[in-house]
Amino acid sequence: MFRDSYNKFHSNKDITGSQAELNVSAAAQSGSNITAPALTKNTITGNVHIIHNAPGFTGYHRYSEKTQTSEISSAIHKYKKLICSEYQYVTEYNSLPGEHVLLSERFTQPLILKNHRDPREREEEICSSGERFQQVLSFRSSEDSVHLNSLFDPDGHGISPRAVILQGNSGNGKTFTVQKIMMDWASGDLYKERFDIVFHLKCKEINRIPGKNSLAEILSYSCSLTSDQISQMLQHSPEKVLFIIDGFDELKLTQDIYHTSPNTDLLQKASPEVILCDLLRGRILRESFLLVTSRSTATDTLSKLLKGPQSFSEIIGFSEKGVEEYFQKFFQNEALFRKAYTLVKPNETLITACSIPVVCWIICTTIQERFKIGADITRGLETTTSIYVDFVSTLLEHHCQGLSQSVPTLLRSLGQLAERGILEQQVLFDEKSVNETVSDPACSPFLCKFLFKRRIHSETMFSFMHLSFQEFFTALYFVLLDEEESQRKFTQLFSIHEKAGGFSRGISRLTAVMQFAFGLLNKDVRDTLGKKHGLFVHPNTEAYLKKMILTEIQKETWDSYTICFWIHCLYELHEEDFVKKAMESTPHITMYGSVILRRIDCWALLYCSLCCECIEELALHDCRLSSEKLSIILPALCKFKNLTLSPEGLSYAELAELMFTLTRRKTLIIKSACIRPYIKDWSVERVELFIREDEYSMRISSTRDPKQSLISLFLTFPHSELISIDWTKLFQIYERKSSALLPFLRSFFELKKMEMTLDVLNRKWSVQILHIIQKFPSLTELSVHAYFLPEEGIEILQRSCVRPACDLSFSGSTHLHLVLNLETFFSCNNVIYLF
Repeated sequence: MFRDSYNKFHSNKDITGSQAELNVSAAAQSGSNITAPALTKNTITGNVHIIHNAPGFTGYHRYSEKTQTSEISSAIHKYKKLICSEYQYVTEYNSLPGEHVLLSERFTQPLILKNHRDPREREEEICSSGERFQQVLSFRSSEDSVHLNSLFDPDGHGISPRAVILQGNSGNGKTFTVQKIMMDWASGDLYKERFDIVFHLKCKEINRIPGKNSLAEILSYSCSLTSDQISQMLQHSPEKVLFIIDGFDELKLTQDIYHTSPNTDLLQKASPEVILCDLLRGRILRESFLLVTSRSTATDTLSKLLKGPQSFSEIIGFSEKGVEEYFQKFFQNEALFRKAYTLVKPNETLITACSIPVVCWIICTTIQERFKIGADITRGLETTTSIYVDFVSTLLEHHCQGLSQSVPTLLRSLGQLAERGILEQQVLFDEKSVNETVSDPACSPFLCKFLFKRRIHSETMFSFMHLSFQEFFTALYFVLLDEEESQRKFTQLFSIHEKAGGFSRGISRLTAVMQFAFGLLNKDVRDTLGKKHGLFVHPNTEAYLKKMILTEIQKETWDSYTICFWIHCLYELHEEDFVKKAMESTPHITMYGSVILRRIDCWALLYCSLCCECIEELALHDCRLSSEKLSIILPALCKFKNLTLSPEGLSYAELAELMFTLTRRKTLIIKSACIRPYIKDWSVERVELFIREDEYSMRISSTRDPKQSLISLFLTFPHSELISIDWTKLFQIYERKSSALLPFLRSFFELKKMEMTLDVLNRKWSVQILHIIQKFPSLTELSVHAYFLPEEGIEILQRSCVRPACDLSFSGSTHLHLVLNLETFFSCNNVIYLF
């Protein structure tokens, strides 16, 4: 084909006679073809494509290599600049017209694995969560992870792939990764020496290209180059060309695609899917390279079409480090990043789901919105259920084009499959059972497809993205059933729990289903399901579940796991009036060492407690209550009348902060508090507060320590004094600073009674006791017990004039190794001695 209106061939006229050959001239109108004998040593004018059919010629060539190379280089340079301009921005799912963010503020390198995993490894990834999940990913990463710059590296046999399959689940960042590759190539940071030109083809857009086109024309739809320029580039160095084909699973293929006649002509036109399949097969530009992204549900089809040698890689999602990096990039502010990440990290379900980049984006977007409106983040993050509903809605809207069934039908079939797996404790499903339940599972963005070797065959299996999604879809299926069937399902679920020993075995899959079910009752969640997808929860189903949880809460005895269960159900429901009613219907919340209190348990307890005005008692005995966990529930502790805690690993400053929180309120609810810190190398054993009629009493006790003389201190004072206590100075005494006692006591204006237990009543302590009596006129009783009473200390007190209104008594042994029965005493000047 000739592009110019008139093109000419003419022979060279200025050659010697011995070299002269037959002069040939040829002319054609634009758009015409000329077939001529082999033409050599001739001058060519005009924009002419010459197809050499003579022996020794292969492929397509242009005249004047120098001129062509210069033109191609210039076009590629301009193409790269445009790529850098266009690909540096990202349009997000919620972007308004004209809104965008920088790719550098969003893209985080995902974890990419090179090898297939066996069923056991897949099951381990699907079922683990929290720290265990991160350990699994870390182990996988250390074995066979790859970076973007090594996707085309030779394998163990030294063979470099011509085609790379990059598999990933919906929302796992395949398209973002492709955008990053394009941006880095155009910037000269990736594949600089390997590929001269990289083309990006989006299968979603290819589906919309009408009619028949050549490969160059198809490529021109998605880039700034003309089809002529593209043709020149493809002909020049096909072995330096990379085609990135994004979203193969979205390509509309017909069954006869496997039976089409081979098309090897670069200029031949056909339907876009035929041209693309010929490119994938290597019929066109076999020397070129391919990188094809696809969901797992279409990988086996792709592998059958794709030329070789092939390699396989899979985007797993974010590692723990990747999640943290994404949060940092998203918030662009260290303080906000820390605050947001601290909210999410304790939630094992959400931090695991954050390995899916789209979930990470949803969570960050939600938190950012709360920051902007100044919402109270001390009440925790949005519920786990609400995040999952947003994720499902995002995939249905943006990753479900061409569904062959309605959304309610799809979700119902997924729920039935999920329920079967939950009841049978199964996370991997064979192809037959999936096809019996889900119509066209390959089109569902919520299912993953795997091929496993089974003896001499390969076997197809399916799974949900993670066990938590299987639990979610089970709950969604249950609550969307009609009233009678829904209640039957939930009754069956509780019955299975009771037969298995209730909740005493911890958070099981059935427990998670129930928690998601309560989350789906939340008004905002129900509104989202109704408005976006036409899904509705029957009012009687809601009433039935609320009655069920109230009955459970009002039982007189439960174990710690049961308490955790219903607290989480109330948290997911997130309905303040009902939560208040439920919490105030139970007088005591008591957990013992049989359960290790997790951070997410603390967030749920915090929310439920803050919904109430006053709760009778909270007792957390030996529950691994670390300083981090304590800091989560700290704002809620003032809601309890009676409090017993046994925190671990606190510093003196953190213990002081705890006591400040309990006592620095205008209206004090607390009647008693007992704090028993378990800290290595700590002398403080117990801090107690009691209210008796119109006064408070405080006791602090410690172990006997040769380096610490003060063993216990008991004070009685009016209500008004509680708010004035300087707890920091108090605990300084137990940092082996006995001189801090007097400064601490100065925070009291009306100290009434004081009891001290000392290891040794030495001169120093005797002098301090006299100072206390003199400096605090409100003090009426001071009692001192010492394990050893040296004569020096006794003499100081005997010679001193004691204030008449204050009774001083001290007791102990005058012999270091002798314990006496203290049965006799005598008094002098209001001093009472016991020996």
